[in-house]
Amino acid sequence: MHMFNINQTLKNIKSSIMADYICADSKGIIIATNIASPSDLQAIKKYVKNTSSVEADQVQFPRLPQSKSYLKIVGVPYLSETTNTCITLDNVEKILKNNHIFNDVILASKPRIIKVSPKSDMEIIWIDIWDTQSSSKAKTLINRRFNVGRFITTI
Repeated sequence: MHMFNINQTLKNIKSSIMADYICADSKGIIIATNIASPSDLQAIKKYVKNTSSVEADQVQFPRLPQSKSYLKIVGVPYLSETTNTCITLDNVEKILKNNHIFNDVILASKPRIIKVSPKSDMEIIWIDIWDTQSSSKAKTLINRRFNVGRFITTI
């Protein structure tokens, strides 16, 4: 029923694409189509939001298939300057969220924090981001610098 309705919605906006497959799981709803335009994605989003079996606030935004890029952030202090405790995953997520260079970046998994060596006071943060096949988001981040407290870190 949903396949028919999605395809009818796309037909009504004079789109040349058709939905081939639909599946719902814990991560979201997957709808497979041939190459879709932004207007096609918005029409599908509108249909899904108006479906009674889906809560409208659960539908964030439609995305085309993406790949992952893995990035390393170096120069991060192991201890927080203010509390003199180890920097936690929550601290790292706040740092990334509050920094403007990560505005268009969506994490594909939780960041990983690794101490450089047992006697070092620095750590490395590994992040996985959703990216395009050409790695355009990763390319804009590589060699960028930002501050963590008084330390300058490099991606």
